[in-house]
Amino acid sequence: MHPLPTGGTAPVGITAGADGALWFVGIGGGLVGRIAVDGKVAEHPLPDRAARPHAIAADAAGRLWFTAWGAGRIGVLAPDGRYDGHPLPGPGAEPHGIAVGPDGAVYAALERGELVRLGG
Repeated sequence: MHPLPTGGTAPVGITAGADGALWFVGIGGGLVGRIAVDGKVAEHPLPDRAARPHAIAADAAGRLWFTAWGAGRIGVLAPDGRYDGHPLPGPGAEPHGIAVGPDGAVYAALERGELVRLGG
């Protein structure tokens, strides 16, 4: 068991990172978290704590892509700790699932019945 520093974090997505750690998103805490091989937990609060991150995927470059369900965007945490976001056009996007494809593009499933592709 790995206790989380922020109460109410409510982790919902988890992925293996290029650094060998496990990374997760906390929909209730508005954060991206890291569980190191030794079990140590670190948290990276999102600039918008109300973004409600839902799913997370790692790419080969060590970036962590996540859905910001409550904010209607796709976020990315770079290995150097910088955050960036990609707003999704139109109302009701509500991104949920996310994956990095074999072409390096990031794909997300939207609640409104669409898929979106970034990069690649």
